[in-house]
Amino acid sequence: MNAMSVAARVRSSVLASRERVWKPEDFPGAPLAVAKALSRLEKAGELRRIRRGLYWRGALTPLGMAPPSATRLTKELVGTRGVGPGEGSAALALGLSTHVPRTTTIAVPGRVPASPVGTVRFVSRSASTKRLDERLRPAEVALVESLRDWDRYVEAPESEAYARIGRLIEDGEIRVERVAAASGTEPARVRSRLRALLSALGFNDAADRVPPPRHVKYSEPRTA
Repeated sequence: MNAMSVAARVRSSVLASRERVWKPEDFPGAPLAVAKALSRLEKAGELRRIRRGLYWRGALTPLGMAPPSATRLTKELVGTRGVGPGEGSAALALGLSTHVPRTTTIAVPGRVPASPVGTVRFVSRSASTKRLDERLRPAEVALVESLRDWDRYVEAPESEAYARIGRLIEDGEIRVERVAAASGTEPARVRSRLRALLSALGFNDAADRVPPPRHVKYSEPRTA
């Protein structure tokens, strides 16, 4: 396949797509010719470069091509298993805060991209291996992350925060058994706060399955 036909094939495929990520390996032909074709499409405004070797074909706006959502970007770069909102983004996702961070933070139980990608920043939780084992959902990761930095990011009064989390449990968004099982590889402060939270909400069996911390150097949240 010559360079001309490679470029034509790449252009035809890209222009016919919408809301899709493209990589050089998605196309047959010489890698250098594919890379050049994708680069030309980016310069023409038909693609948005996410990072090296990764392009996005989204909706065209007067300000250029709209970026992919944080959810789509996360799926493409780090997958979904045990992955979810982190830090301030976690509290916002659970309705425990109204503060909208300038950058969406995603907590990953493994290696992460070395630098922010667009408006998404990835933080590694490589020690939290049970998040992977228990296949925690995004809301469950957000809960663990909120417990990790409760005093820093949670704005809601404790009783309101507990009630909100209780509703998410009732709706099936958070599975207390999975979170309790995953807590074994979380920091001591997370396990202590999780035990207090589950006990306050009446999930005593799940609370008993959370490994007790040996040493905790902060005041546990008051029960609701």
